[in-house]
Amino acid sequence: MSSAADVARPPGVGFLDRENTVAKAGFNRWLIPPCALAIHLCIGMAYGFSVFWLPLSRAIGVAQPVACEGMTLMTALFTTTCDWRVSDLLWMYTLFFVVLGGAAAIWGGWLERAGPRKAGLVSAVCWCGGMVISALGIYLHQLWLMWLGSGVIGGIGLGLGYISPVSTLIKWFPDRRGMATGMAIMGFGGGAMIGSPLADILMRHFASPAGVGVWQTFLVLAAGYFVFMVSGALGYRVPPENWRPSGWTPPAAAGTRMIATGDVHLKDAHKTPQFWLIWVVLLTNVTASIGLIGVASPMLQEIFGGRLIGAAGTAFLDFTPEQRTAAAAVGAGFVGLVSLFNIGGRFFWASFSDRLGRKTMYAVILALGIALYAALIPFSASSGILFLFVASFCVIASMYGGGFATVPAYLADVFGTKFVGAIHGRLLTAWSLAGVFGGLITGNIRDAQIAAGVPREAVYQPIFFTVAALLAVGFVANLLVRPVAETYQMRQEAKGVATAARGGAAAAPAFGDHGIGRGGFNGPAIAAWVAVGLPLLWGVYITLLKASALF
Repeated sequence: MSSAADVARPPGVGFLDRENTVAKAGFNRWLIPPCALAIHLCIGMAYGFSVFWLPLSRAIGVAQPVACEGMTLMTALFTTTCDWRVSDLLWMYTLFFVVLGGAAAIWGGWLERAGPRKAGLVSAVCWCGGMVISALGIYLHQLWLMWLGSGVIGGIGLGLGYISPVSTLIKWFPDRRGMATGMAIMGFGGGAMIGSPLADILMRHFASPAGVGVWQTFLVLAAGYFVFMVSGALGYRVPPENWRPSGWTPPAAAGTRMIATGDVHLKDAHKTPQFWLIWVVLLTNVTASIGLIGVASPMLQEIFGGRLIGAAGTAFLDFTPEQRTAAAAVGAGFVGLVSLFNIGGRFFWASFSDRLGRKTMYAVILALGIALYAALIPFSASSGILFLFVASFCVIASMYGGGFATVPAYLADVFGTKFVGAIHGRLLTAWSLAGVFGGLITGNIRDAQIAAGVPREAVYQPIFFTVAALLAVGFVANLLVRPVAETYQMRQEAKGVATAARGGAAAAPAFGDHGIGRGGFNGPAIAAWVAVGLPLLWGVYITLLKASALF
């Protein structure tokens, strides 16, 4: 059934094109965040793929892994008779974030032209189609198909899905940039909180004496994710040019808030020192925590040993099998708690930045991170104060997530909103690099300490001081960020907006809400929020159950 909007569609403009997603009078802007969450909650399962590693390591043997002596990584890619090692499977996790950053950088400019609806649909096809290819790879026992499916094709879906709502949300919520991007990117952190327990339930359902149930789980998840992601993509709308919320006027650029008065073109953004300074800020903030968060469970068990299970004085290496099982349950609870603060921090710090200013907010979290890593965490670890250690890492996790969620708004403040999605895509190369550096720093120092005979409870101390030094570099880089020089800002006369770059009078802009964006939490908005909120609440409930083992 066609609508008046379909009849009025300009020639050559298709349903998926950006021009056909411009909101009409009566559209409620609070429908946009649930659309972004619908996509981010699905692609965020990338964080939860570790739930598949152990079952896949016995995909052939089912009860016990079928090990082959002398198997190399190249052999593992094509073997059909040997079970994969966890180390072989972990490469997919690396591929996720390397390809995510590359895809966001390469196709960020296309996304700005194509619009969020088309980008969201491409993301759904890549992410869910990649899972289907991975399911085939598991069924045929071909690791290279899994790498291609979820690692490469799925990684492209991750990159496009991650940045697809950024520009749109910032334009819909110029009055609450941090809060808007925080709500969406919170979903990426929460994806694993929903997907991991759901995958565990599905694998146990499909498991049999003939198989571990992983390929069937991939297919079910792919189908469910596709429905959610397509629904979110089709719900996207963009505001008309020069739209503003009713009664809102842009704040003047002052102090640390540094609100841009003009837009910087995508082709010029990376030529500015501001881009690379913020790139360093993101790189150091992510590198400092991603490696340690990745080993959160063994770290807690090795540092506190028997204190975790009421057997004070028993070192980690002296655990009985029963004690190892009990300690692993506590470690899993710690991971769940860290994940919860990672998610909550994305919304809290990003929203807080709307009041504090982005530059000041980053100064706070980087300085606080230095203090925690250099003093409080080493002290609590060496003194055996479990509550202080856990609380400190929860704060670290919140700031790790908060850094991700706030950076799109920081870019909009510095470079303007016109190309912010594409600029954000290029900045995410820092995330890709941090994913490599974080693992290398944590893994290499830990292995060197163990090889040198350092007791397990003291193995992590040099890592804490190393990442504190990294955060100090990020702190300095953030202090050096200044407003972009006018020579890099675009001339705006063509759109009737004040010229910022090379002088000249400009016509007064025709701003107004035109009856668009109003409505608040009306019926459709409530229904959309319930659709994404219920799975998220279920994930929080499961996470809190696991975290209760800590207490």
